[in-house]
Amino acid sequence: MKSLSERDQKHLWHPLTQHKLHSKMLGIVKAKGAVLFDEAGKEYIDGISSWYTCMYGHCNDFIIERVYAQMQKLDQVVFSGFTHEPAVALSEALIQILPGNQEKLFFSDNGSTATEIGIKMALQYHHNRGKKRSVLLAFEDGFHGDTFGAMSVSGLSVYNGPFEDYFIDVKRIPVPTKENIDSIIDQLINDIDLDTIAGFIYEPLIQGAAAMKMHDAVGLEKILALVKSKGVLAIADEVMTGFGKTGKHFASDYLEVKPDIICMSKALTAGLVPMAITSCTQEVYDAFYSDDIAKGLFHGHTYTANPLACTAALAGLELLVSDEIQENIARIMEWHQDFDAEIKNHPKVSATRQTGIIYALDLDVQMERYGNLRDRLFQHFMDSGVFLRPLGNTVYISAPYVTTKAQMDKIYTSIKAALEFL
Repeated sequence: MKSLSERDQKHLWHPLTQHKLHSKMLGIVKAKGAVLFDEAGKEYIDGISSWYTCMYGHCNDFIIERVYAQMQKLDQVVFSGFTHEPAVALSEALIQILPGNQEKLFFSDNGSTATEIGIKMALQYHHNRGKKRSVLLAFEDGFHGDTFGAMSVSGLSVYNGPFEDYFIDVKRIPVPTKENIDSIIDQLINDIDLDTIAGFIYEPLIQGAAAMKMHDAVGLEKILALVKSKGVLAIADEVMTGFGKTGKHFASDYLEVKPDIICMSKALTAGLVPMAITSCTQEVYDAFYSDDIAKGLFHGHTYTANPLACTAALAGLELLVSDEIQENIARIMEWHQDFDAEIKNHPKVSATRQTGIIYALDLDVQMERYGNLRDRLFQHFMDSGVFLRPLGNTVYISAPYVTTKAQMDKIYTSIKAALEFL
């Protein structure tokens, strides 16, 4: 019988993959906690929570039991004209932990659609109020997804190249540091007409696809205060940062100036099923609330607010706010700090950084984002029984909250071994 890897090659087209260069995919047959198991029986510690989703561990029994019970009652129903208990209960629970100005939730399917809806909300908000604002503001090197609006505001051309002629008009600014914040504010005041800007979309504190590039919360606060004073809607893309990864429930919790719109997905449903939510303030919602049907937000997905996905999200929220998970988050943050003290002065390490349970180090080695040396590094980790996915010369960890000390030590040991062969 052919293996999964062999059968895969006949029909499947994988994301972020040039199949002529990388034709063979590893068959994964099961997962539990922080561990993946391939079809040959080898184990891999999931050091990135399968793209930041399975934060409470794979196949979490608590979540599975909740979703199984829901499957016996209601699996799927149209969310236009109907509602259901899992969606209502999730809205009540999520509003309790979101920044206090958030009031309304709009469901969709994934991170790209969450940001796409946030962009549409910002553009239509001004249109509904009779204002001409058709430009968006975004950070350099940001990443917000792969649909057209999301691509428009993303600054990584490796993903966007063939499509750039079709994008929304976007102005870009650098991420803030102590050194450049004054020049950014000057640029916003003197070089960008903020009266034309509908929304400012940003990944708060950490730019994930930009190799976990972390920026200054104080500087971001100054930017948000300025643009919001000019009527620009602030759109926080918390698809990656949300649900505890930064040490708080949301990265926006580190800021006094709160976003008008928040985009969420990934860990929202604990990695079990796809779903996304875009939340907004009452003021944003009120711009769509009208006797004029055309002022409604005419956006919808077939599986909007799927009851099973809502149930998974609700169970995940219960875990997130539990003492056990909060203590685990604190422990992982401490483990990273100890590892950083050990590794940061290594001659092959050019920089390290940490926010919450996300830890990243830059190797002092020239390396293409998807080049041969990067592939060798990836294979070293896999051979070590560790799933880490380097972004060029950046190695990052965003492991599940249930990862044990022994498992995390194995991740650290694998990284230290990599420094010796580079």
